[in-house]
Amino acid sequence: MKLLVLGSKGQLGRCLNDQLDSSDYNIIYTSREQIDIGAIKATKSQILEIKPDVVINATAYTAVDKAEEEPEKSALINHLAVANIADTCSQLGCWLVHVSSDYVFDGASRVAYIEEDKTNPIGVYGDTKLKGEKAIQSSGCRHIIIRTAWVFSEYGNNFLKTMLRLGAKRSEIGIVGDQVGCPTYAQDIAKAIKVILESLKTKEVSSCLYHFSGNFCCSWAEFAQAIFDQAVELQIITSKPNILTITTKEFPTLAKRPVRSELSSNKIRSTFGIDPSDYMLGIRSSLMAIKNARY
Repeated sequence: MKLLVLGSKGQLGRCLNDQLDSSDYNIIYTSREQIDIGAIKATKSQILEIKPDVVINATAYTAVDKAEEEPEKSALINHLAVANIADTCSQLGCWLVHVSSDYVFDGASRVAYIEEDKTNPIGVYGDTKLKGEKAIQSSGCRHIIIRTAWVFSEYGNNFLKTMLRLGAKRSEIGIVGDQVGCPTYAQDIAKAIKVILESLKTKEVSSCLYHFSGNFCCSWAEFAQAIFDQAVELQIITSKPNILTITTKEFPTLAKRPVRSELSSNKIRSTFGIDPSDYMLGIRSSLMAIKNARY
């Protein structure tokens, strides 16, 4: 089976490389320098030339606040480019595995979101991600869409890496405590995709949308505390900074964030046997990789 991974230098792309390294798939990894999905015609031509059996779209416009200032750019990458990839996959008859976001919801639910819940994005980023999902679903291509949340790992720029940087410099850090979500280890997303790929190869699989996220719901402040606790234990930092829990109003941002965006992973578990990401183990694995400079 030939796989085309778009966004190979990003956080998820690098984790896919790790998880698929020992597989027998014919894998073509491409970075933005090789396939810029924003170049619509060129991308279509390149995918048609490669003729993959599965396209994994691990690239996205993820700058949530900047999207408010650059709505056209966010729409190009998260919606129009995704629609183009889906149409190309439909033309080839190949699968598309696409990663979406919890930001398609408004965060008003007091219980975990399931796939059938009504979407209502409250910012440009979430709106463009939702339009990308809908474009895939209306394209007719065979697809698996995975909504995830609060992604972190040893790679790239993410909340865990930011906390380590700030924790090494400051004795006190203000962290938002009234936004709640499920931190998800990017290596676990890659592992989930690997399981799904095996199913595509061996079973009858229907196009569908799934939620996959961490196994525990917490605030950003609680997430930060867990990172610092383990970072001190692993001697990555010498002491924990004091976490000052602040409100969203005290930390204004350009984009509104969902107040509570817990995702239920029950559907992906029942369909593929994939358990939610163990976020505490993910923190430790990320920190160990950083400490050992394995990447």
